[in-house]
Amino acid sequence: MSFEAFNLHPTLNAALKAHGYTSPTPIQVQAIPKVMEGRDVLGLAQTGTGKTAAFALPILHRLSSGPRGHVRALVVAPTRELAEQIKESFDVLGRGTGIRAATVYGGVSMHQQIQALHGRCEIVVACPGRLIDHMEQGHFKSAGVEVLVLDEADQMFDMGFLPSIRKILAKIPKSRQTLLFSATMPEALRGLAHECLTNPVTVQVNHDVALTTVTHALYPVVEHLKTPLLLALLQKIDSESVLVFTRTKHRAKRIAEKVKEAGHSSTSLQGNLSQNKRKAALDSFREGKVHVLVATDIAARGIDVSQISHVINYDITDTPEAYVHRIGRTGRAAKTGDAYTLVTTVDDAMIRTIERKLGKSIERRTLEGFDYRSAPAAPHGHHHTGPRPPQKQHTPAGAHRPAGVPVPGRPARKFWRTRRRPR
Repeated sequence: MSFEAFNLHPTLNAALKAHGYTSPTPIQVQAIPKVMEGRDVLGLAQTGTGKTAAFALPILHRLSSGPRGHVRALVVAPTRELAEQIKESFDVLGRGTGIRAATVYGGVSMHQQIQALHGRCEIVVACPGRLIDHMEQGHFKSAGVEVLVLDEADQMFDMGFLPSIRKILAKIPKSRQTLLFSATMPEALRGLAHECLTNPVTVQVNHDVALTTVTHALYPVVEHLKTPLLLALLQKIDSESVLVFTRTKHRAKRIAEKVKEAGHSSTSLQGNLSQNKRKAALDSFREGKVHVLVATDIAARGIDVSQISHVINYDITDTPEAYVHRIGRTGRAAKTGDAYTLVTTVDDAMIRTIERKLGKSIERRTLEGFDYRSAPAAPHGHHHTGPRPPQKQHTPAGAHRPAGVPVPGRPARKFWRTRRRPR
């Protein structure tokens, strides 16, 4: 099947050919005709399957005719990186149509965004918080919105954006087309889908099944040897593009520094960075200037890098759906990839849950030449090398201690004479 079968606007077909897009992906085959019919759509597919084009192409087709100069399509995304990625897709696919897109998110000046919103753009790609700011200040005019897209809806739910989404839904026309796309579909998200979608058609392509182009492996290790094992794996991999996932932004920063100290070009992508630094980190990774990117789940939602060869989970995920989503960052575009997860005994329950979801066991591996017998880290308070604290002194049984003399190691007690008040 080719894109011509969708009867898209000729300019869109020309843009697709110019960029080498010949055959639609399964999610695009299912979603594009339904979106072009004007139906509300619930789209479920893992990352790397072409969800963005599945809604971008029919939106561009719709906006190619009709009025220009005001916002007609609104896309809401959880992170700044993802917003920029979606906007770039609209720019690439819509080249030659004259349709303009703008991004709106926090962490940068509002002034440029206000200018863009007043600059007669037809598509706005926004993060929830900053979008509400512009709505409340009157910069974003929502009366003309015909299509609303909630992308990576599961992540927005996890990040606590549900109240903001409800505010946005209340401020845009009810007579609209709504598209909700997500990599996973937790039960809690079904309520939001019921609220915002009208008689939707569901399209899904193995959204909870790991890509067959990815090889999985678990590397059991004790907690304090995780970082040495990661560095040893990176030495063995000799890859140009490795994405390492950690649970927290502080750990992402620390691990990236350790990787850099070990001689690898590395950087981190996490919430404490300014927007300019986040963009620079992602661009460096995309362009191959940095070979190892250490990121949190939230920050990594905007990563669209097809040549990632390895994903390493420094920390295991909290859900099996998140595991599938993480490893989907490699093995994309029909390429092969490897997903390694460093696990401890604490992770046994989640491993069993992930294996049930995958329908198979994951291979356990050990790294040849790695010393798994390194001495464990000293527990807190043991192997004390400083001056020993003063030892508590005990009064022998039966000995009398004069009143008012404090016991060594205890604070002196104060005795207060009290007087009963007359009633």
